[in-house]
Amino acid sequence: MTTTTPKKRTKKTETSSDITLPNNPFQYEILELVSKQRSNSKKIEYLQQYRNDGLVSILIWNFDESIISLLPEGPVPYSDLKDQGVFSGNLNDVIDKRVQNNDIRKVSFNGVEDDIRTQHTSIRSEYTKFYNFLKGGNNQLSSIRRETMFIQILQGLHPKEAEILCLVKDKKLGEKYKITKEIVSEAYPDITWGGRS
Repeated sequence: MTTTTPKKRTKKTETSSDITLPNNPFQYEILELVSKQRSNSKKIEYLQQYRNDGLVSILIWNFDESIISLLPEGPVPYSDLKDQGVFSGNLNDVIDKRVQNNDIRKVSFNGVEDDIRTQHTSIRSEYTKFYNFLKGGNNQLSSIRRETMFIQILQGLHPKEAEILCLVKDKKLGEKYKITKEIVSEAYPDITWGGRS
């Protein structure tokens, strides 16, 4: 009598290749997806698949050493009286609190767009204004006007998009997302690094 070993049932798990982001995804959705990938080749694949001008803009701002931010380093001051009455602190604290408390709507990745997409602006729609915050971009702006513009953009952005912009201005995107300049360079070989300021 022969005995056979019963086959083990394997539970089908969702792989990263099963994930499809919604149309025109937020940059944080792209960066989170890329960051979760274990291999650099998968990171590069997703960066290429979801390439858009806003994403390229923040990656260049963050990783190009020749770009000099004209915004003060560190936490962003916050002056919205409505929010200060509820929570005191700077804008980074407010953004962090909203992200931690899940004070944002989740967007399902099944192609159904949640109304969060109409309630907030995105880096994709605001990136054309970023030159105002960089050396050599708009030298006519006073420091106060420049900082006010930055705060206004942050207030309109989805909280996780605002968090990305705060990281990028200080070149700290790599502290939250597992993305390097080398990966970006391989994904986007058309980017010329340096000579921007």
